[in-house]
Amino acid sequence: MPFRALLAALLVAVAALAPVPASATRIAVIYAEADEPVPDSFARLITSMESLPDVEIIRLALDAHPEITLAQLLRSPAASTATLRLAAAGGSGIAVLYPDIGEPYRSVFSKIIEGIEDKARTRVAAYAVSGSFNLQELAAELKRQDIRVVIALGRNGLKAASTLEKDVNVVAGGVISIPEGDLRSTAVHSLAPDPLLLFSRLRALSPASKRVTVIYDGRQNAWLIRLAREAARTAGLDLNAVEVGDLKTAVRAYQDFFAEADPRRDALWLPQDSVTVDETAILPLILQESWNRAIPVFSSTVSHVKRGVLFALYPNNVELGRNLAASALGIAGSAGRGLTPLREVLVALNTRTASHLGLNPGPLAGFDLTFPEP
Repeated sequence: MPFRALLAALLVAVAALAPVPASATRIAVIYAEADEPVPDSFARLITSMESLPDVEIIRLALDAHPEITLAQLLRSPAASTATLRLAAAGGSGIAVLYPDIGEPYRSVFSKIIEGIEDKARTRVAAYAVSGSFNLQELAAELKRQDIRVVIALGRNGLKAASTLEKDVNVVAGGVISIPEGDLRSTAVHSLAPDPLLLFSRLRALSPASKRVTVIYDGRQNAWLIRLAREAARTAGLDLNAVEVGDLKTAVRAYQDFFAEADPRRDALWLPQDSVTVDETAILPLILQESWNRAIPVFSSTVSHVKRGVLFALYPNNVELGRNLAASALGIAGSAGRGLTPLREVLVALNTRTASHLGLNPGPLAGFDLTFPEP
């Protein structure tokens, strides 16, 4: 079916739905599918926001169709009157804008919409859009709808949100960090797991570990290391934080670490850091040396567990989405500004590595993902 015909059919389908309740809070979520750290992660975050009562979520994907502009989509009756009847609330409005892309993502979005409709107990308006994107039209449309809080997912979403007027509050997600100068005006929910959660899991899995070494680029992770120092004291660990500025220095720092590491007390933490945890040049070295020397290595990146790291914490996207929405609803003035580490986490474990290190992780039911896969 041609795009315009499909759009017309969707508008007719929702024309009879009730207006958005006056008490509902309208939140625009700006995102780009290309920014997703894992396919479908942003869509799941947004889905979880929609479960909160008295909230209207407007999805603004940074992809639009050349035949129709964003403003035209948002001015449609479906975008302003479609109602999502949540099980836990009297009703909230929702319009779903998602990228017009091929498989396998098309089926993923279809399932998401199916789940939304099941939760809503009614049909919802969904639009597949692609093409050019006009930030001026976005700003004008948000102002017309009197939207005061925007949730921006990914760097492109955050970039788009930064062009809005100063009276629009911004809550960001789907990023590791942003420049510290921008934190005064933005609440950022980082994808970097809270160091205290990482250290607590290390103590549970490897009670003998007493000292944690982390090699990091200060331009990316100085904020996280500040949190880690306090977290280490709380967890009863010594933190050896080594700051480097380039790949060559990072390699040398890892070589020094493994030359002196004691498997009876040392562990290595791999943060999300493009300089010090280079997937091609550094990670193979770490995996080989840690295996040979029986050094526990844990990570903030779940894919490392499949390659041999002992464990990692990674986002629980449903809970993270709820937290983003709660932050957007509660933000006022300067409250809630700044960078918050990820506390809505799941746990991945490499059972082969645990066995090699002589560790007993306990029942695997306590882990959300295990490798090698059965």
